[in-house]
Amino acid sequence: MVSPELISSLRELSRPDKFYIMQLLIAELAQQETELIKPGQAYPVWSPYGAYEAADAMLKALQSPKA
Repeated sequence: MVSPELISSLRELSRPDKFYIMQLLIAELAQQETELIKPGQAYPVWSPYGAYEAADAMLKALQSPKA
């Protein structure tokens, strides 16, 4: 939970300082996101190739009369 004192201090900042704080926080969040993906590790990705059951279900849905 963010303290009311911090919120009050942020509201008192000038416009450029508020943009700087936003930029700092967004950069930190982006850095944390990149830490989720480890170099050299394999990550499986689903592909529609060979998904015949899914293709059949989609075809049936497209061919069914619209309600």
